Amino acid sequence: MNFAARFILKITLVTAALTLAACSPKYDWREVRSSDAPYAVALPSKPTTLTRKIDLNGIPVSMTMTASSIDGMTFAVGTAELPDAMQAQVSLTAMKTALVNNIGGTIKQEKMSTMAHGAAAGQLAVMEVEANGPASAATNDQKRVLFARFVAKDKRVYQLVVTGSEKAVTRELVSTFFSSFKLN
Repeated sequence: MNFAARFILKITLVTAALTLAACSPKYDWREVRSSDAPYAVALPSKPTTLTRKIDLNGIPVSMTMTASSIDGMTFAVGTAELPDAMQAQVSLTAMKTALVNNIGGTIKQEKMSTMAHGAAAGQLAVMEVEANGPASAATNDQKRVLFARFVAKDKRVYQLVVTGSEKAVTRELVSTFFSSFKLN
């Protein structure tokens, strides 16, 4: 390889390296730990947190939502503490119904699974839902999709949500988000 060819190759490699270094990743996954509930989760952008009063199956509770949005998709974790573990377990269905109603949707798929938690590798029951909703301005006039998981541990309930247009939300993003959720 002559000098000119080596020089062009070197300039091309340096330019490519600088271009890649200047780019920021589309999804800046970062671990977020809750200050009021014992969990950690990865979110794709800087999150915001909001607490508000809601009604869960006739029980008024404060729910704290930590969420981030990117490319028209929202990734969120909601948590609330109920008076006892039985009420926490029963309230999961009310949480599911409220979320599906919020998008004016219908459940496409629902299943039960388990997730490991704690050092002793115990298992918790997890309710999973996929729902579809109508197009709206929030989804650029495309149909909305909602993926959610609901978990109760002791007196605390957790809901994990990914929602956005059907074209934007991919199963890979949902899997990345859901699998990052850990209870402490």
